[in-house]
Amino acid sequence: MQSPVRFSSCRGVAFEIKPHADPFAIAVPAQNESRSSSKRFWFPWYQGSSSKVFPSSIQRSVSRPSSHFCDLDLDEDENEEDIILERLEEGEDEEKEEKPIFPSASKREQTPKPARKQGSRLSIILLDQGLFTVYKRLFVVCLTLNITGLVLAATGHFPYARNRAALFSMANILALTLCRSEAFLRIVFWIVVKVLGRSWIPLPIKTATTSLLQSLGGIHSSCGISSVAWLIYALVLTLKDRENTSPEIIGVASSILSLLCLSCLAAFPLVRHLHHNVFERIHRFAGWTALFLLWAFIILTISYDPITKSYSKDLGSRLIKRQEFWFTVAITILIIIPWLTVRRVPVKISAPSGHASIIKFEGGVKAGILGRISPSPFSEWHAFGIISEGKNEHMMLAGAVGDFTKSLVSNPPSHLWVRQVHFAGLPYLVNMYDRILLVATGSGICVFLSFLLQPCSANVCVLWVAKGIEQNFGKEIKEMMSGHPKDKVIVHDTAVLGRPNVSQMSVDVAKKWGAEVVIVTSNPEGSRDVVNACKGAGIPAFGPIWDS
Repeated sequence: MQSPVRFSSCRGVAFEIKPHADPFAIAVPAQNESRSSSKRFWFPWYQGSSSKVFPSSIQRSVSRPSSHFCDLDLDEDENEEDIILERLEEGEDEEKEEKPIFPSASKREQTPKPARKQGSRLSIILLDQGLFTVYKRLFVVCLTLNITGLVLAATGHFPYARNRAALFSMANILALTLCRSEAFLRIVFWIVVKVLGRSWIPLPIKTATTSLLQSLGGIHSSCGISSVAWLIYALVLTLKDRENTSPEIIGVASSILSLLCLSCLAAFPLVRHLHHNVFERIHRFAGWTALFLLWAFIILTISYDPITKSYSKDLGSRLIKRQEFWFTVAITILIIIPWLTVRRVPVKISAPSGHASIIKFEGGVKAGILGRISPSPFSEWHAFGIISEGKNEHMMLAGAVGDFTKSLVSNPPSHLWVRQVHFAGLPYLVNMYDRILLVATGSGICVFLSFLLQPCSANVCVLWVAKGIEQNFGKEIKEMMSGHPKDKVIVHDTAVLGRPNVSQMSVDVAKKWGAEVVIVTSNPEGSRDVVNACKGAGIPAFGPIWDS
């Protein structure tokens, strides 16, 4: 039997697609084997990629868009936010038989289904969420502005840009760094909620702001490409005027250009899907090296005297008068801030099942905040939603789908590395609305639970669809979801109640609750279908997107 294909999402926002053997499914025997040997068990959290949340009439997507806000991904290397529910369209009789967690072998016989033909990976990555998303519009607008500036500079209609082309490259690097600075965005999200979190603010303004903040990755990517274009233009001009510069300056600038090109190539969607670990390390270490070389470039260019062909030692007064210096200072501060907060802290890890672990830390955390943990801070970071009552402790729920998250179950560590500055994402914007529906499947519930445990300015309704609640997530998580009004917290255990049409259920609950907006955390296909169903019903909806 062909092994399923797993897809992952970002970022810490990035994706990886790699085949892997299903550790739970018993291989389907040949047809000439005995009837009793042709059975297999379906465990509560079976993760085969053939499983589906929604009716087969909806074309399945094989891409796994990322969620910047939570990186609810159970593992940053695998970046799977949720366990995929078993597909609905396997027959009425089969659905009835699958309700027990461990059905008898005599009830599980069925004819193997032909593998679904998948589209090309590139078309899936580029077209899965539409051609005209806010992310892609921001990308195009930012790139168009930079191309326009380049054309005007090259044709002599923008002399300032022609004379300061390297400065425009640095400006783009500063912009892309701001779009990925968790400390900066935490402040931005806080200001947005404080300013727009009032009932008299029109709903279209709130939803437009939500879309913009969720799609900042489009600006980040566009500025990365634009910085390369401006630096190429600056190098071309420098080479034409080679007698007024030094070989050292040209060499350093060429090295920076090479590192920027390498980072852009590593971030290309297809490469990022297939080789996420490579992408992450190149982005980090190439970026640090480029920053070091940028400082060398600034010092060399400012101190070089083309008349005497030598370098001046009087740098202080020159540096503070140059925009390039201050741009580089800002970039350096933004990059250093997260690393100043890295600490190794004690943790308490429990595993309610072999499919998930609960990681507990000291200190309360505000609802809607996400955090990063790592076993080795220079090699990998994993982002999770945070569950907290806001007082004494907070915890993370990690589904065991990748090497790191599986090790938390099999060999739990006593300490982990954390970034003490937690970051805000899409869930943080819940407080901007008056009435809202939060939809989660599987372990995606982790980022929404805090809104039930802490006072919340918004009237929140939570819909959670998962299989084997207590068996897989433990009694503690189940109790957190208990004791609330039935119309406020809806828990659908598919092991007991069967598999629902989550899209239609979300629309019905949203209408009954009178929700202004719906936020969903599911696998990418599930998130897309819930969002589309709600928008089709006239209800604004948001879910994880690629490189958000």
